[in-house]
Amino acid sequence: MRLAVSLFAALALAGCVQLADAGVRVDVSLVDRSTGEILDIYRHRGRLYVAGNPGNRYAVSLHNKTAARVLTVVSVDGVNAISGQTASAGQTGYVLAPWQSTEVSGWRKSMDEVAAFYFTSLDDSYAARTGRAANVGVIGVAVFPEAEPPAARAPAISQEVERDAHSDQPGAAAARATGEALAKSAPSRLGTGHGERIDAPARHTEFVRASATPSEIITIHYDSRANLIAQGVISAHPYRTRPNPFPAAPGGFAPDPK
Repeated sequence: MRLAVSLFAALALAGCVQLADAGVRVDVSLVDRSTGEILDIYRHRGRLYVAGNPGNRYAVSLHNKTAARVLTVVSVDGVNAISGQTASAGQTGYVLAPWQSTEVSGWRKSMDEVAAFYFTSLDDSYAARTGRAANVGVIGVAVFPEAEPPAARAPAISQEVERDAHSDQPGAAAARATGEALAKSAPSRLGTGHGERIDAPARHTEFVRASATPSEIITIHYDSRANLIAQGVISAHPYRTRPNPFPAAPGGFAPDPK
């Protein structure tokens, strides 16, 4: 049994979320919190990409599509968004109630606050500043269904103490050295910073996973628009406006072309 985290804040209108991936249980999108925009998703060679605007705060938006609770373990740049450990799917995460939508807007600092996510240079990213730049530029959400309804379990509370994944694991020093080298060699890449404290109340809750293996992992890669254009992910000559399938009011019959 693991003590997980349940968020109080939820989005009232789940239908307004632009979906990054139609997961079986959870849909994921990124929201630019500086502009309020739901960021466009680009599919390229089997991967999902988002273009971030350097300096802007953002959030990972989650929507539970099921009538049961799910656990979502959120990784940003290879770092667990709650514990700050080098991410593993077996670590702590956020529990979503049935049909709940919510936003993960930063690195959790307490049960009341997070340090805001914001798009920044690789060397300013939280992962690079803690010697773990190797996985900067990717966001992952591992989804776990619940083993049984909470009412069927004993009320005892337990909490597992996780090891510090980036201080005592074998090879941690070598990983930090590699991360620092990457940060220096690729300064133009986009990463996620450790920003100002913002309110994000949450509470502990018990959750028993149905399996040690997640039912799905949703992955979104991100970088600056310029870099994604250079990589061929985004066209350098996009439509000036989005095509509209019904741009005019209903008419009569189809006229002849001029």
